Amino acid sequence: MFIICTAYIQAPYPKVVLMIQRFRSIKPEIRILGVDDGVFFPHTKGFVSVIGVVFRGGYWLDGVMHTKVEIDGYDATEKIALMIIKSPHHKQLRVIMLDGITFAGFNIVDIRVLNEETELPVIAVAREKPDFNEIREALKNLPNSAKRWKIIQDTGQIVEACTRSKREKVYIQLAGISKEDARRILQSTSTRSSVPEPLRVAHLIASGITEDV
Repeated sequence: MFIICTAYIQAPYPKVVLMIQRFRSIKPEIRILGVDDGVFFPHTKGFVSVIGVVFRGGYWLDGVMHTKVEIDGYDATEKIALMIIKSPHHKQLRVIMLDGITFAGFNIVDIRVLNEETELPVIAVAREKPDFNEIREALKNLPNSAKRWKIIQDTGQIVEACTRSKREKVYIQLAGISKEDARRILQSTSTRSSVPEPLRVAHLIASGITEDV
């Protein structure tokens, strides 16, 4: 039984229509890749580790993959896509979960492109509702700020969704998956906290890695 709790959040961009993969059923052992970045020092130059963990549902860790992206760079989409495609786990994966759409500062993942390149649905999960005014102001200090903002505009509507209970909420953006299927996957994988287990473990591993920058 799943908790019905979804709501749309008004965002400063038009609605984007994407091809959506429908799941006939969501198995308890569905293979999901959780992706998060490591610790870094803001406003510096260098690269940050990005960790992907393969989970079967919300209980079993099956594998780990790794790449690096540039701090405030423009390579996160490409690097994460290559990490997944080159992994021996690629063919078994059914969903990608990202810890938000920004990695290593403001290295923004275009979840539409990631969906197309990997042929896998993408769920970007944020623990807090994004402040778009704050994000846009921060982007003005970076190269290609207009292009970065355009990716955020085109990413799609933010959906408020519950995980383990109606009080435990996250904010998601989707590519290649319906909000109903995303909600069911979030709830079935949030086994130990309000954060889906693939992301929780990816965060734990990534947080243990520091880079010399």
